[in-house]
Order: sequence, then C-alpha cells, then structure tokens
Amino acid sequence: MTLRHRLCAGRRRVRGLAECSTDRYTVSVAADSSVGDRVATEAVLYDVTDSGVAVLTLNRPERLNSWGADISAGVYASFDRAEADPAVRVIVLTGSGRGFCAGAYMGSMAALGESINEDTDVSKIVGERHPHFLTALRKPVIAAINGACVGIGLTHALMCDVRFAAAGAKFATAFPRRGLIGEYGITWILPRLAGWGAAADLLLSGRTFHAEEAAQLGLVKEVVAPEDLLRRTLEYAEDLARNCSPASMAVIKRQLYGDAHDDVLAVSSRAERLMHESMVRPDLVEGITAFFEKRPPNFPPLKG
Repeated sequence: MTLRHRLCAGRRRVRGLAECSTDRYTVSVAADSSVGDRVATEAVLYDVTDSGVAVLTLNRPERLNSWGADISAGVYASFDRAEADPAVRVIVLTGSGRGFCAGAYMGSMAALGESINEDTDVSKIVGERHPHFLTALRKPVIAAINGACVGIGLTHALMCDVRFAAAGAKFATAFPRRGLIGEYGITWILPRLAGWGAAADLLLSGRTFHAEEAAQLGLVKEVVAPEDLLRRTLEYAEDLARNCSPASMAVIKRQLYGDAHDDVLAVSSRAERLMHESMVRPDLVEGITAFFEKRPPNFPPLKG
C-alpha cells in the first residue's frame, strides 16, 4: 500500500511503514488499511517527527474543524500524550482542510432552535478543560493557523505560545455578532498580546480580520504562503526541539504566564531562585560546552 501523508509531497516504504518526508521533516505511519480509516474518522490526528515535534491536526474539515465534543476529547488526549512522551519536545497544533477552527460546533439549525430556550450546558461543547490549559503545559505549543480561526478557535490559538498563519487566513472573535460574550479567557490573553485598544476593537466589533493584520497586531509571528505554512512552522519547532533545553523552556513558560500576575520585585526574586536551580542542572554544562565546541547541544528530555 502506498500512502501520501498530509505532511509531505513524497513518500517511500521502510520496513512496513510508509515514511514521508517534507524536506528534512519525517513522519512515519503504519502502512496498513487501518491508517486510511484513522485519517477518515479520527477527530484529531497525532504524528511525531523524527526531530521530536508532535503534530496535532484537527480533523473535521467538512465543518472547518469547528470545536465540538469529538475534537475536544481528541485534543485533550493528544496533548496529554505529547506532554507525557519524553521524545516529544515541542507541539504543533494545526487544522486539516480550509479551517484551523471556525468556532464552536452548534449542530444543525433545527437542533439549535429546539434548545434555544433551554439551559445549555456549554461544557458538553468545550469539554473538561478551558483553552488556558495550553499555557500550563511544560512544552512549547506552536499554532500553524491554516485557515478560519474564529471564536473558541481563536481563543485556543492565542493560548498557544507562538503562532504562524497562512496568508489570507481569516480571524474573528465574532462574539457580539452572535449575541455572546468574550469566552474562556480571551479577554485575559488578547489585551496582553495586542494591547488594550486593539483588543477592545476586536472584541467589541467582532469584525473579521486577516492574517496580515494579525501579524501587525503581534498576534502572529509570521505570515507565510499557505503551501509553506507547515514546513515553516516545523522548521521553527524543530529549531527549538534540537537546540533549546526542555527544562529551560518549561521554566520559561511558567515565568511567562505566572509572572504576569505579580509585581516586579516578586518576579525578580523568584527568577533568582529559578536561576540557581537551573545552574545545577546538566543542561547548563551541555549548553555551554556545545557552544564552545560549535556543535548542536544534546539536552536531556524532561523528567516526568
């Protein structure tokens, strides 16, 4: 059986596996009939590159990967899997088809009409965790925003640590245009990334804006051609996986999101303690030695 994996343009068979390459990036998947079924039915696809980057792909393209119970369950399980795997150092989140995540999946208009006057349990849609759980992960999470990024999809993207976007990708909070309010921490993260004025504009208007404006506002690191999005995102993620200490990145993530709640004196004092802890880890010796030897560092994986 020959497989053309979604991450690649080429493929070759190796010991019963279909091994796919995108330039330097390699992902292997079992070459049997169950793979096609998996790609067709699983709400979230999970792959790991040979460089230690887990790629999580929202896989409901027929509804632009709008967020529902199926996707939420798959996302939580996949992030838990990546977080627990010492071979994984960086996580990439993207979508299949034309959408990253086009908001919450509300089902059919008929079903929505039946429940409009009922007390709706939104946890059935969102799942057991709010989007800010991404900020508590020890490993960097990079979003590759391939298309429509709206509502709760935008909230999840903003809770990722770094974002890349395809040129022309559409963004929107959309809440006031649907009779809703700023949900699940977006009013906390958006002003921190784009500033108070821009956040007020985007939240109050709910207007659609594109990747290019998102980059100008600081919401997106880079805008790239759609066909280059995953390659460029993996290139960035691979650099972190190969050259940055997992322990250091885990502590820096805690600092980034924790220090925002404290005053500078407390932050500086805590950083001094964390610095002393980092100086007794083997990562420091390896990082300095690799620098002077002009070679890539070989940092140990995160401990459980």
